[in-house]
Amino acid sequence: MKRQRFTPLDLLKVKEPRDQAVSDAETEASTETFAELEPCLRDRNGQASALIELLNRAQELYGHLSKPLLAHLASELVLPLSSVYGTASFYHLFRFQAPAAHQLVVCTGTACHVKGADRLLAVLEGDGGAGLELSRVRCLGTCGGAPLVVVDGVVWTHQNAASLQQGLGGLPR
Repeated sequence: MKRQRFTPLDLLKVKEPRDQAVSDAETEASTETFAELEPCLRDRNGQASALIELLNRAQELYGHLSKPLLAHLASELVLPLSSVYGTASFYHLFRFQAPAAHQLVVCTGTACHVKGADRLLAVLEGDGGAGLELSRVRCLGTCGGAPLVVVDGVVWTHQNAASLQQGLGGLPR
């Protein structure tokens, strides 16, 4: 039986049942050059030891780490795609999907919990959070403003369901 050689781009074509199907746009993007990333690759001389730095720079440039982008890095650094993906997936700050238009962080610390963080989460997890990226944090250390929500890096204090929905309604979509 003859063995077949695969490149990192070939692995994009393999679809496992638990994976989402690769869209036509992603498949077309696999031929993308990622020109903005090239100076950084040149500065690092394609050294595999610069992987985390390159992943970080790639996410800064493109907003997230797409499959074609990971395959490009693997090819340029002469690393298996599984190593590049494994490294990126280990760190929680790397994202594999484009970010939502707005990011919300709900504090669930003791003061926020007692003052109604669960009601804020219920609003956001329902229809009120459509198109928003929602996450939770155990404590933001701003207990005097409980309950609070961080919206796109801005702290909104003393929130309730009505004030949160009103504030979110004013965000550009």
